[in-house]
Amino acid sequence: MSNLKWCRNCLNASTRPRISFDKRGWCNACQWMEEKRSIDWDKREEMLLSIIGKHKRHGGPYDCIVAVSGGKDGSYVSHTLKTRYGLTPLCITVRPPLSLDIGDDNLKSFINSGYEHLLISPNSSIMQKLDRIGFINFGQGYYGWLISIHTAVLRIAERFGISLVFYSEDGEIEYGGSTSRKNDPVYGVDYMRAAYLNSTYEQAMTLASLGENDSYWFSFPDTLYEALSEIEVTHFSFYENWDPYRNYLIAKEFCGMKEKEESSVGTFTNFSQTDQKLAALHYYLMYLKFGFGRATQDAGIEIRRGSMSRDQAINLVKLYDDEIPVQFYEDYCNYYQLSRTEFEEILDKFANKELFEKIDGRWIAKFSIK
Repeated sequence: MSNLKWCRNCLNASTRPRISFDKRGWCNACQWMEEKRSIDWDKREEMLLSIIGKHKRHGGPYDCIVAVSGGKDGSYVSHTLKTRYGLTPLCITVRPPLSLDIGDDNLKSFINSGYEHLLISPNSSIMQKLDRIGFINFGQGYYGWLISIHTAVLRIAERFGISLVFYSEDGEIEYGGSTSRKNDPVYGVDYMRAAYLNSTYEQAMTLASLGENDSYWFSFPDTLYEALSEIEVTHFSFYENWDPYRNYLIAKEFCGMKEKEESSVGTFTNFSQTDQKLAALHYYLMYLKFGFGRATQDAGIEIRRGSMSRDQAINLVKLYDDEIPVQFYEDYCNYYQLSRTEFEEILDKFANKELFEKIDGRWIAKFSIK
């Protein structure tokens, strides 16, 4: 508690993994916001064109792979690569567990707006097993799915002989994490494991004890490492000034994306990560572990894009950040095969006792954002 602090520009907290602050008290996401103003984006687009030229249509029907969910960011990247750069992407979705109707509808609308698409549905019992391991052991509610959106996409790249893979934004750099690779356009498996799987991948796979066939869509085998010498993985956010709200407007206009009628659990927005129920649990666990939730992250984005003041953001965070996704608890318990008591005991296990105290069955923050 004595070391807890918040970014003086946005609301990123010092508890965020891999975050750093400058002498002004600005976090690395806000420093990156400033740095982007002086980046030569024309030069970065030249880098993009060079990478595209290197990989385009090597004997197959597709120029690249784009990881999509039917949401704003993957839709925007696919639309931009197709209409601005003339590429034919193969768009890939890994089916999320406990999907929401709006997410399913948005994915259909995206496909129907004119894209080649593969929906990968790994064995649901294996996905469930890994998600359960992630929840119980690491406080990560959709860890199996998180693994597969990397491993399964790379499997398809290997099988189809597609050597260029696009993900949307690098969350580490854009939202407050390690900026060690901010000048590197491509990355590999080691970065995926460290930044996106929190360096717990090997432990999770050991606990799962899967056979070779069962682990296929969830594994980084040696052969895949060898294949990656020919595959380049990149974030589209490297090549332009990333703006999630602009992405939403483009996805809505050209890809048929619809937002929810009400705001999402734990935040004031209604157009982001609407594909699955487990997203709400992911953000609530983040709040319990680190003292900041989905509203903090969304407010930081709005502050950095200049559409919200810090004082406005604080008010919204106080209203939304600690919202509990209790409406999905029955679904969560059924999915993880846990009783309600067992489920809540796991939540309690991951609650940061230095930041919270439990009063009348609810975790209450001991801190006030400053």
